[in-house]
Amino acid sequence: MTFFIGTFENKVDKKGRVSVPATFRQMLADQPFQGIVIFRSYRADALEAAGMDFMRRLHKSMSSNLDLFSDEHDDLATAILADSHQLSFDGDGRILLPPALIAHAQIDDRAAFVGKGDLFQVWNPATLEEKKQEARDRAKAKKLTITLDREGENE
Repeated sequence: MTFFIGTFENKVDKKGRVSVPATFRQMLADQPFQGIVIFRSYRADALEAAGMDFMRRLHKSMSSNLDLFSDEHDDLATAILADSHQLSFDGDGRILLPPALIAHAQIDDRAAFVGKGDLFQVWNPATLEEKKQEARDRAKAKKLTITLDREGENE
């Protein structure tokens, strides 16, 4: 089971190759596809990434909760599945980011990898810092809290 946490910043070379953090690669080691699936976020100037297991769960959830030929299903399938790229790890644990993804996230010579539990995001580091501050400010203003599940429940 994958669980991505933490923030890591890595160099992006001129060809668009970037090393996926070792801890993230370890989470994906048991997957049949040795790489990631990545797509443009439709909510932020960032990239969403996960293992193939998450993408299958996402597809199953879409198919279970939305009518197959509905506009909602079509919109999500187009925004996520049709826009996804399977990127294999090279021998050094790097992926090659397609130019369209680099442009969407405005990534230049550095990329920030941000763990979000079941998936992770890839950001321009400066944009990420702005987003993190906005999230902290909103959480503080709304006084957000969460009740922890009892240990052993919902695992």
